[in-house]
Amino acid sequence: MNNKKFFTTLDIVLMALLAVGNGILTNYLAFVNKSLTTLGGPIATSTIVGLYMIYGVLAMYIIRKPGAAAITYLIGAIIQSLLGISYGMASAFIAAGCYAVMVELIYLLFRYKNWGYLSISLASLFAVPLWFVFAANMYGYYKWDIEILIIAFIVRCISGVILCGWLSKWIGDAMAKTGMLKRFAIGKRREV
Repeated sequence: MNNKKFFTTLDIVLMALLAVGNGILTNYLAFVNKSLTTLGGPIATSTIVGLYMIYGVLAMYIIRKPGAAAITYLIGAIIQSLLGISYGMASAFIAAGCYAVMVELIYLLFRYKNWGYLSISLASLFAVPLWFVFAANMYGYYKWDIEILIIAFIVRCISGVILCGWLSKWIGDAMAKTGMLKRFAIGKRREV
């Protein structure tokens, strides 16, 4: 039996820890989000979107197995709901589903073998549009002027790439260099 495709107990613990960390972070980000909305409206709020998605991409980057992002996002939605997310349970689960589908799809296109900047950037970039469409319907983004809608979307995509993709790669690589992740796929085979 090939264990490369099955999650180890350590994989599951890491996914759960990242999801719990994100659940706590999301509660604090809600306050930051509201402050940014007050200061600069939807465009300012869009600058931190990548932080909401980071946990699933980071799990995928470290564990490097099909389903790692999806399971981590699902656990995250459950944790957020239990903690009483200010955006509502539906938002938590729909966002998690959107992120999971797109991140897993991008890595599937790379056959779960490319772990460089291209794959992580694309996974983080494409996680944004699907959720943006749902969020636009849930929160009334379509009422915004078209210019604001387009700029907010572009800023969210950039935030996704930088604060989710590149930050996940940086964190994963930095942790791997310390030897902390030697039992995970990232620690066994380093790719730039």
